[in-house]
Amino acid sequence: MLKDYPTRSDVTEVASKVPIVTLGFWIIKILATTLGETGGDTVTMTWLGETTSHPNPFGYLIGTAVFGLLLLVLVWVQVRARKFKPSLYWATIIASTTAGTTLADFADRSLGIGYPGGSLLLLACVLLSLFAWNRTVGTVDPNSVSGTRPEIFYWITITFSQTLGTALGDWIADAGLGYSGGALVFAAGLGVLVLLYFATRVSRVFLFWAAFILTRPLGATVGDFIDKPHAKGGLDLSRPIASVVLLVVILALIMLLPQRAERHPASA
Repeated sequence: MLKDYPTRSDVTEVASKVPIVTLGFWIIKILATTLGETGGDTVTMTWLGETTSHPNPFGYLIGTAVFGLLLLVLVWVQVRARKFKPSLYWATIIASTTAGTTLADFADRSLGIGYPGGSLLLLACVLLSLFAWNRTVGTVDPNSVSGTRPEIFYWITITFSQTLGTALGDWIADAGLGYSGGALVFAAGLGVLVLLYFATRVSRVFLFWAAFILTRPLGATVGDFIDKPHAKGGLDLSRPIASVVLLVVILALIMLLPQRAERHPASA
């Protein structure tokens, strides 16, 4: 079972290397997922894939390999870091969401299993990751992430959840709602989670991971709405320019909004 957030006590506390979850966290997270969509599409579609004059048949695989390697390097640096570093943390989040975009596109299209098959496969990966994490460490509480094993499980789960969110966003948008309609659906889902947070005693750990997954398709559908052609219901804006603008906004928010590590009991 999912264990809830530990309560404050008089025991010795240690600092985590992930930030405290605040409204600012979720704002940056949604912008990062939007950047992941436009950034991933820039490489696999604009530069290598279906919107080029000579599309590369391995565009999605190449994009997945490039961003996957970048993610592995950043996760290694993050795990090796001695303390929480906002710029490093968010760079790793952006890498995970960009790798998630290309990996989901590869699973959905190149493997031939479609959006439903890709979504179910990735949901299974998320659940297996959480199960293994809980069995190994005893909790999947993001605020208790301290030490090599919890950090590795954290980033594996993060990457799978980002990939699942991309597949869900594409599935809902392709089902007839379009990108703007899909964004409204996922925004409404997040609204329900907010109500559950303030009005019920539902596990905060469960709500965190549910929100983390849902913010990804929200960002994905917003990103697609920005850069997809008018014929597909998008604004047809430049993917590279949109990516640069989003990156600048994220960097500004990282510097302006409070960024500090969560602390938790050492016994956790």
